Amino acid sequence: MRIASILLILWLIAGVIAAGQRDYYAGPVENCNQGATIAVTILAGPLNYLGMNPKIACQTPQPSQ
Repeated sequence: MRIASILLILWLIAGVIAAGQRDYYAGPVENCNQGATIAVTILAGPLNYLGMNPKIACQTPQPSQ
């Protein structure tokens, strides 16, 4: 269990570093697309260094008029 926890933490750290290298933390998150892309990049972890470049497109519901 301890080894799995350490591997998970290292996996997520690799994702955080990859997101930082892509300048995803340069400014505030302005929309759903940016937040989701940052999250997926972190979850992808070391796969980012094997050519994976996850992007998410989402739309938040607009209020009715």
